[in-house]
Amino acid sequence: MMKKILIVDDNDANLYLLKSLLEEEGFDVTAAKNGQEALDMAHADPPDLIVSDILMPVMDGYMLCRKCKSDEQLLQIPFIFYTATYTEPKDEKFALSLGADRFVLKPQEPEILLTVLKEVWEERSETKPAAPKPLGEEMEFFRQYNEILFRKLEKKISDLETANRKLKCLEEQYRLSFENVTDIVWTIDANFNVQKLSPSVERMLGYKPQDFIGRSVFDLVKVLTPESMERAMAEIRLVLSGQTIPASVYSLVARGGTIKHGEFSGSPILRDGELVGMVSVIRDITERKQTEEKVRQSEKKYRELFDFLPIPVYEMDFEANITSANRAIYEAFRGTEEDLKKGFKAWQLLSPEDIDKSNKNIEHLLKGKKLECTEYNLKRLDGSVFPAIVVSSVIYSDGKPVGLRGAIVDITERRQQEEALRESEERYRNVFEYHAAVKFLIDPDTGNIIEANEAAVNYYGWPHEQLQQMKIQEINALPDEDVKEWMEKARTKKQTHFEFRHRRADGSIRDVEVFSSRIEVKRKDLLHSIVYDITDRKRAEERVKETLDSLRKAVSTTIRVMVSTVETRDPYTAGHQLRSADLARAIATEMGLPKDRIDGIRMAGSIHDIGKLSIPSEIMIKPTRLSEIEFSLIKVHARRGYEILKDVESSWPLAEMVYQHHERMDGSGYPRNLKGDDIIMEARILAVADVVEAMASHRPYRPAIGINKALDEIAKNRGFLYDPEVVDACLKIFNEKGYQILA
Repeated sequence: MMKKILIVDDNDANLYLLKSLLEEEGFDVTAAKNGQEALDMAHADPPDLIVSDILMPVMDGYMLCRKCKSDEQLLQIPFIFYTATYTEPKDEKFALSLGADRFVLKPQEPEILLTVLKEVWEERSETKPAAPKPLGEEMEFFRQYNEILFRKLEKKISDLETANRKLKCLEEQYRLSFENVTDIVWTIDANFNVQKLSPSVERMLGYKPQDFIGRSVFDLVKVLTPESMERAMAEIRLVLSGQTIPASVYSLVARGGTIKHGEFSGSPILRDGELVGMVSVIRDITERKQTEEKVRQSEKKYRELFDFLPIPVYEMDFEANITSANRAIYEAFRGTEEDLKKGFKAWQLLSPEDIDKSNKNIEHLLKGKKLECTEYNLKRLDGSVFPAIVVSSVIYSDGKPVGLRGAIVDITERRQQEEALRESEERYRNVFEYHAAVKFLIDPDTGNIIEANEAAVNYYGWPHEQLQQMKIQEINALPDEDVKEWMEKARTKKQTHFEFRHRRADGSIRDVEVFSSRIEVKRKDLLHSIVYDITDRKRAEERVKETLDSLRKAVSTTIRVMVSTVETRDPYTAGHQLRSADLARAIATEMGLPKDRIDGIRMAGSIHDIGKLSIPSEIMIKPTRLSEIEFSLIKVHARRGYEILKDVESSWPLAEMVYQHHERMDGSGYPRNLKGDDIIMEARILAVADVVEAMASHRPYRPAIGINKALDEIAKNRGFLYDPEVVDACLKIFNEKGYQILA
């Protein structure tokens, strides 16, 4: 027959656990929440065993045990105390003195508790029923009972005071936390009205708590975007139906219109098992969202940059699966993203002979070795092959290698260029070797002859091997400074042209012309020099020079004869020409004209008035002022001089200089009224020298005006009658360099 057990405890959870344990062991279990209820149930249906707590309302466990042991109907029922409150030895001693069979402390292991029940039943079957206690002992019971009860009440009060103090501390901590929390904490009741709102709402959104407390959550429309408001209402309803919702993100509108982002989470508030509202926390995640957006934008830029790169770039794991690739990869291998998805192995892009090379390179990389660029022959998806350089590195995650990252450079064009260069070098080599002209390749830094062609060997007479061990300085018959100058210019200019005197193996000296250009050979700048023998030309030039010198001497002699002829007719004019010639020479020198050109000016200056030979002597030496007709005859002398000199063989424009020496920059001169650039520079110089000397010197018809007046004249008419540059040079040699007109 199933044994009946009555369990007594005012805690529902304790009753439930104990009842479940005993029923699982096959007992018939009834439960009571206090001693009085248990006593009534025991009288109505006596149990086989009573298990009771001590501290309970209405009637505690001690009093229940006392009542049972004083009742003949219940006297023999085994009684076990099961308590967590009364734990002192005095408590246990008092309980056993009341007739209890056991005193067990909570919590207890189920096996131990069941063993205690079994022992109690066995002991009860062997012992005789106890007799009721006399009245004296009854009084002792109440004394001890009251003593224990008061002791427990004092402890309970003390514990309650301690608990109250802790509660106040917790309440203060809660208040401080609520007021200083950075997140927004708020509660609403079951009617959707806001009850509490933490001050942090002002820091986050710019509103004060009183702007919302006591108002409906529907008024939150001004702080939520429409989409977030709709979602918030749906989630609040879920919470108020008893559900706890996961965190979700809302877009919030702060005072002033700034958009913020908040992470919302909410839980129902239960009181006595009844849902009375909701507590919610909103965490400001604006910075996090902004950071996430920056990361997203950064990832987007990285992806765009990744795809923008013209060089194919890829990532792969160690199973040869391509995990990432840019667009250039698909273009390079003539495939699509679908073609290179899972199942496709990177080894399929390598030619068979390169797979082993790739495996060895990966082993080196994993050992931490650095690899130079590696050349492979890669296969496209259409089966074609192209040469490429692959640069790889290991991808690490948490310090562990997880794959490879690489870039591919198609070197098809480079290979073609290398082949073209090889062919070009071969053609150059053939041209260099078999060209009829003498050719060298020379190091411009040292002068070492790097290469010499067959024509050079034949021309200089040294064996090929010996010639290519010599320096160009050893061949040169001129001072080494000339070679140094040539090498210095050759290092800085693309092309150079120099003349040298070279020595040959037989000791003969030859004049040569060397044309050099810089070329790059195997990443080294060298001089490609072609040598031409100009010995015969130089000798011919010497002969021509000698002829020209003789001709010049003849012209000079002729000029002197002309000057003497003029001098015999007009001593004043002859002296004027020589002084004008010397002044013109000094002006031309100050202007920096070449020496040959200066010589021509001096020569023309000494005969610039030769046309006056055609003018009657009486006019030339007339001591009074000339008439208009006489002056007109004088002006003809420039054209007459041109006619005398135009057929004279000379390298200088003597006839034109004489013809133009009275022309003026503004066109007011004679005889052709030339102006500006139509007048040659030599004639402009003669014009200034002629005017200055004429004004500064004595004439038969007037005394000397003076050099100062002459210089004032040209300065006043600078740029109008006379060339500015010529005037400046003339003034400078007189005013700064102390030039004086010859006596």
